[in-house]
Amino acid sequence: MSQYRITVDTGGTFTDVVYFREDKREISIHKLPSTPHDPSQAIVAGVQHLLDQGVKPGDIKYFCHGTTVGTNALLEGKGARTGLLVTEGFRGIYEVGEQSTPHGPSVFDIEYEKPKLLAPESLTGEVRERVDFQGRVLTPLDEGALRATVRGLHAKKVESVAVCLLFSFLYPAHEKRVAEIIQEEAPGVSVSLSSDVLPQIREFFRLSTTVINACLQPILERYVHHLERQLDSAGVRTGKRYIMQSNGGSATFAAAARKAVATVLSGPAGGVTAGVNLARDAKEPNLITFDMGGTSCDVALIRDGQASNANRIEVDGRVIAVPMMDINTVSAGGGTIARVDTVGQLQVGPDSAGAVPGPACYGKGGTLPTVTDANLALGYLGEGNFLGGRMRLDTALARKALQDNVAGPLGMSVEAAAEGIVRIINVKMEEAIKAISTMRGYDLRDFMLVAFGGAGPLHAGQMARDLGMRGVLVPLYPGVNSAIGLLQADVRHDYAASRLTLLSEVGPGEVSSRLGVLADQARAELRAEGFKASEIALEYGIDMRYAGQGYELTVPLDSARVTGKVLAAMRALFDATHRQLFGHSAPDEPVEAVTYRVTGVGRLPEVRMPTFRKQGQKLKDARLGTRRARFDGETGDVAVYQRERLDVGHRVKGPAVIEQLDSTIVLHPGQVAEVDRFRNLHITEGK
Repeated sequence: MSQYRITVDTGGTFTDVVYFREDKREISIHKLPSTPHDPSQAIVAGVQHLLDQGVKPGDIKYFCHGTTVGTNALLEGKGARTGLLVTEGFRGIYEVGEQSTPHGPSVFDIEYEKPKLLAPESLTGEVRERVDFQGRVLTPLDEGALRATVRGLHAKKVESVAVCLLFSFLYPAHEKRVAEIIQEEAPGVSVSLSSDVLPQIREFFRLSTTVINACLQPILERYVHHLERQLDSAGVRTGKRYIMQSNGGSATFAAAARKAVATVLSGPAGGVTAGVNLARDAKEPNLITFDMGGTSCDVALIRDGQASNANRIEVDGRVIAVPMMDINTVSAGGGTIARVDTVGQLQVGPDSAGAVPGPACYGKGGTLPTVTDANLALGYLGEGNFLGGRMRLDTALARKALQDNVAGPLGMSVEAAAEGIVRIINVKMEEAIKAISTMRGYDLRDFMLVAFGGAGPLHAGQMARDLGMRGVLVPLYPGVNSAIGLLQADVRHDYAASRLTLLSEVGPGEVSSRLGVLADQARAELRAEGFKASEIALEYGIDMRYAGQGYELTVPLDSARVTGKVLAAMRALFDATHRQLFGHSAPDEPVEAVTYRVTGVGRLPEVRMPTFRKQGQKLKDARLGTRRARFDGETGDVAVYQRERLDVGHRVKGPAVIEQLDSTIVLHPGQVAEVDRFRNLHITEGK
């Protein structure tokens, strides 16, 4: 009996589906338009596509989903009505925030306003209790007053409550009792405890993360339950159902719903996971992943085969402080809209045409020009081979949108306008790459650019050239690469505990003990999810800082068995990492251990990309013909190739266009693409 795994990545324009047949180790793909009003509809349609080929529902043994439900709810302000409970006297923490000005263009915006509070002051209640900085109870919990406060929030129809009490990461008992009382006084209301979501120092970051979790938890929980019912109706009843998390690993449906804040980068994380595996297969340890879809562009850095991670990011001005892959996102996709502003300047983005109506060339009612329309007008995209010919693009509609909205107002040709749009969007995406590389001390000449997403390979060749990178790597299925990453992801759960101590004053035994407690939690949760001891791996780290600093760096550990020699090595590694990132270090200054971290990994059966042997095909057999295309202001005929017909070892010289089902690759003049044994394309400057 053949068994299958299905992974689905829901994007703003398309939903990408990957099928893996385990006995033959075969991968097949499918793309279909997203259904923003109910993302599960496109997902079930993707499952049905496999069932229509004769596969039985019972043969589907694994399902993993990269979702934007939580992300969209956060960005669009459509989360649950959320209340907040804080220690008496500290209700202003959320509103005051970091007490710092924003970064970037907002500094110069005289009309700048902070993001709206997800838990407004009117839904914030105080809890009479107090714990000190050593975890000692100064004021016991006043349960009578708390019940009255909870009843007041319930009367205001809150759907979810975030609880963030002072120093609860040292003494969580008060928060746990608050949760019990909420369930008694307001049954059915979701509860998020900071001691569960983020048991770490820094009150505002802990509060902000917990509030976001509370805001998203009911939304994701409803979505997950709805998706479960849809899968059940389709007969797909496997117990191995997972949601991708921001940390590059998956979680069960139930675990993901409990910690919704950990799914905010669910979809993009899959692409980085695929990039890590690609680094191993292609023997290219230093990569920048470049995922350009319909509405956004996500970039991340992989060095020595390891993805960069972060313990804190901002999404739409809101702080999230859970472990996640360090992904930089900008509003730049195939659907990004171009227009001329009131002072006659060409602006590209940040708004997008999305899936509906989509770019003008889709013929679905869109009239504003997008990046996709520009690529079509330049000849990089063809009318008849989009999505393998299942969707036809209309050049006339694209040119009309460009003429009416950009070329006409600026007094230039349609081709020049299209070229300007592509240049502007490229610069925006190049700046996103610089933010995670050169601005952190990395030399881009050491890195290859991994291009994926439906639009990534269209732009990567020029961007790599502009940035002076070693070249471009295009995986076998670039348009569904994030869904490939979901197929390759293990289950990952993160655990943390803050205990601020000078490194010189903490003994190896104490460090081992603290890590051991977290390790026991990790093993217990993974065992409860069905993993055997042989399938469980643990990763360790400690957040460290120079005494008095306001930020930390995570230093990895090989195991929880720590010796004095290990602590000395960690100190040296901390100094070296600080020097790499910030250009200086202070080896003679005292260092503090701040937060202890353990990641529990549940190993799933490995999925490797297939390898291929040379079939002896001729390059001319892959050539489809020629097409008029514009490069650097010059228009001429360029060769068009079908990627599926390219053989291992084939070399394609630019200028050229390589088309495939899920994406299109553009080679600029002077560039050469070579096919490796995984049928990845290595694009470099010709010699």
